[in-house]
Amino acid sequence: MSDWPDDWFRDGPRLGGGPTGGSEPATAPARPPGSPSAGPGGSPGARPAYPSRAGGWPEQPPVRTRGSASPTGLPPRPRTPAGPGSGPSGWRRALRPKPVLLALAVLLCAAIITTVGSYFYLDSRLVRKDILVDYPGRPAQGAGQNWLITGSDSRQGLTKAEIRRYHTGFGISGHRSDTIMLLHLPANGGRPVLISIPRDSYVPIPGYGRDKINAAFDFGGPALLAKTIQDVTGLRIDHYMGIGFGGFVRVVDAVGGVRVCLKAPLVDPASSLHLRKGCHVLTGGEALGFVRTRHAFATQDLQRIQNQRIFLRALLRKMTSAGVILDPFKAFPAASGVVGSLTVDQGTSLYDLIRVAFALRNPITTTVPIADANYLTPNAGDAVLWNRQQALLLFRDLRTDAPIPKSLITGSTLAG
Repeated sequence: MSDWPDDWFRDGPRLGGGPTGGSEPATAPARPPGSPSAGPGGSPGARPAYPSRAGGWPEQPPVRTRGSASPTGLPPRPRTPAGPGSGPSGWRRALRPKPVLLALAVLLCAAIITTVGSYFYLDSRLVRKDILVDYPGRPAQGAGQNWLITGSDSRQGLTKAEIRRYHTGFGISGHRSDTIMLLHLPANGGRPVLISIPRDSYVPIPGYGRDKINAAFDFGGPALLAKTIQDVTGLRIDHYMGIGFGGFVRVVDAVGGVRVCLKAPLVDPASSLHLRKGCHVLTGGEALGFVRTRHAFATQDLQRIQNQRIFLRALLRKMTSAGVILDPFKAFPAASGVVGSLTVDQGTSLYDLIRVAFALRNPITTTVPIADANYLTPNAGDAVLWNRQQALLLFRDLRTDAPIPKSLITGSTLAG
């Protein structure tokens, strides 16, 4: 037998009496003002009782909906999103990257402005001259692009102390070109080709008859030299770049020297060069002596032009290396030293020079085919006589971007 009445689930007397069970009112007796709240046991601080419902169940607190006032009359507490980074402090953390991104954007804009400004500044420092002039019979445009690169014996830019130190000599009249190279940039994406032309090559010079090719530089400067080379090779020269002794020294020093490894000691009192066997980081003055030295070799100028190609490649690899390009304290002085030392044609831009710099990192290298390195001339002493048939074959292949026969590629090696 259960202790619960059979009708416990039906509406019955309310707690504390009600309309069906007693004479006491359904509401709890009022407390005197200021008295502490009392629970069912009458103890102060106990939870207050809510009004009773029908069936003897205590009245439940009202259902709170979002945005409704709490029973205490205070505004509802704001809901706090769950999860990491939530709440006011989480929002602050979420907003923190914006100043960082803003700073990065400012730095990026500053870098772009500096780079663009530096480009136009350096481009404006190039010494441009009217060298590649048009004339009747000038070769037609072929495939790719051809550069004439020269190194003159001009002492401009050297102090008297440097002239004595580097043994370049005082009171030398006229201008000669100790370095003459042709650089071909193929249009078909092939490897660039760098060809040395010996300075003593015996060729026709327009208006002066046959003579050593570097005499053209003395007679009419780079413009006459360019015309002479175009006539004897059949190649149209698209761009010219020349540098003197002083500029060469400044460029090498600006990149922090250039590393060269020698197979044998190299001693040349004429150029004040004393280098032991092994690897050296050549300063500007040492590098000038290295590319000028010829008396220490059995083949003299023919070995010197190979050394010049080797050094030029090493210099351009250093200038275009990440250690120089990504370091503004090296990149800008190096670039400034280069553009301030070069003479170019009117159509050459800084972008063209950058393209050449990367092309010279790894070109195919050779010397124009030679028939006689000690050809006795009637008017100019010993000279270099080209192998005309092979030379014309080499230049024809360059003009059409055809593959060059391996027999015409001599490469570049150091003596020893």
